Amino acid sequence: MIPQAFIQDLLHRVDIVDVVDRHMRLKRAGANYVACCPFHSEKTPSFTVSQTKQFYHCFGCGAHGTAIGFVMEYSGIGFVDAVKELAQGVGMSVPEERSERSQRRADESEDLHGVLLAAARFYRTALKTAPRAIDYLKRRGLSGDIAKRFGIGYAPDNWQNLEAVFPDYNAKALAAAGLVKQNEGRRYDLFRDRIMFPIVDVRGNVIGFGGRVLDSGEPKYLNSPETSVFEKGRELYGLYQARRAIRDAGRVLVVEGYMDVVALAQHGVQYAVATLGTATTASHVQKLLRQSDEVVFCFDGDAAGRRAAWRALEVSLADLADGKQVRFLFLPQGEDPDSYVRSQGKEVFEGLLEAAMPLSQFLLDELTARVDVHTPEGCAKLLQDAKPLLKQVTAPLLSLLLRKSVAERVGVTQMELDSQFQIKSPPASRARASDLPARQTHSLMRKLIVRLMADPALAELADPQALAAAEAVAELDRNELNALRFQLQTLRCGEQVSSWAEYARSSELGSVFSRLEEDLLSFETFKTDEVRAEFTEFWARLLREIDKRVKLLELQGKSTVKI
Repeated sequence: MIPQAFIQDLLHRVDIVDVVDRHMRLKRAGANYVACCPFHSEKTPSFTVSQTKQFYHCFGCGAHGTAIGFVMEYSGIGFVDAVKELAQGVGMSVPEERSERSQRRADESEDLHGVLLAAARFYRTALKTAPRAIDYLKRRGLSGDIAKRFGIGYAPDNWQNLEAVFPDYNAKALAAAGLVKQNEGRRYDLFRDRIMFPIVDVRGNVIGFGGRVLDSGEPKYLNSPETSVFEKGRELYGLYQARRAIRDAGRVLVVEGYMDVVALAQHGVQYAVATLGTATTASHVQKLLRQSDEVVFCFDGDAAGRRAAWRALEVSLADLADGKQVRFLFLPQGEDPDSYVRSQGKEVFEGLLEAAMPLSQFLLDELTARVDVHTPEGCAKLLQDAKPLLKQVTAPLLSLLLRKSVAERVGVTQMELDSQFQIKSPPASRARASDLPARQTHSLMRKLIVRLMADPALAELADPQALAAAEAVAELDRNELNALRFQLQTLRCGEQVSSWAEYARSSELGSVFSRLEEDLLSFETFKTDEVRAEFTEFWARLLREIDKRVKLLELQGKSTVKI
């Protein structure tokens, strides 16, 4: 765990404008910088970077965060890796609060990365003197440049190739990395006489291998076993190489095999990735949707392909968001992406992608195909099958439209469907909460929080204990009340906070602060005296409003709380 004090110090030292500008061109617009958002497709810039506030915000898709958040989203890496990348750029060493066990795991991971990298270099070198392997790649239409880009190599047809690479062939790290096996006391290489595809993580570290036989043989593909650095359900082959192409294309294509990814790249479709011999997982989907607003799953058109597609649909539902698209492409019988792009070319293949089936259509078609919708029994079965699926969809607009479509398929109203699914729909006349004027107390808390973000010294003007009675006021937004109290307590203890969203990332308050940081854009320049006067006024008004509401509750006999 990285100490919070280090994270705040790091955010003090980095400049988010420099961080973002390394990845995309920014233009100055008044006090801020703007660009077209890298996280969704747009023609007019709505992505704003504030140098004074040190955060970015997109008015189009709502993307928002600090320099750490930008590196995470843009590069598709985790929090710890993003912190390390930024720290390296400003010459800081990342301290970590580790237990003895976690330190051992970190040391082991470092050892495995080194062992796997050495093996990858050996396989690449071995390919240069393996005419049979080179001929196989040429017959598959691969150029030397593509082989180099993906680090493709060859494991010679010997039992102990790696003995010449590592001084201690019996070292534990070789077995821990999944490179060797042991049987009856004899150790031997796992990969022999195979084309080798290094699997790398988003930081470019080799974490495993996929090996393909050159001729006939089983298994056709042999993958590294899972290790402390390689978890098949979280990694995607080719993502490291495809990240820039994914951003440029505005989509990511998910296929099933290493050769599919490499063959597509050879023909100019460079935004493809592959799952690693396992079904699509929720972790895969989350990682994919961080990379692009559009994810297209490509499967064979046979029964096995449709089952795999259904599995991908099921694990995608909970992570869908309005504005994101998940689609499905089923290739003609007997074709895979490798064979199809080689025979038909990039233009025809991308034409199929444009016509890929939306998740909503695939969902409805599959559910309908299982029943007879001309009978009450069939319609009841469809609703029964649809219920657990639709209840996973939290994207408000998509959820609404999916429920409406299902209701139309079976001939009921959406209100009747929602009643059976126990979904509470808001009255038609009620606007979304975000469109309504905020309650006075809600607005006051928000204004106080934002001003504390702008000027932490204001905390001396307010006592968090004065908010004790606010617990009795049902109308208050509990998250914002807790955020305001948390701010005051933290600042009055002398903590230095550069970003409240990062400071509270591990709690539910992180999202509250992230949302309210957007209001800081209105504080491009401000006079300290004016802001202090505003804060004092808003604080007094908040306490008066709470006092009034508590007294009303007391008169109604519902509370005995007093300020």
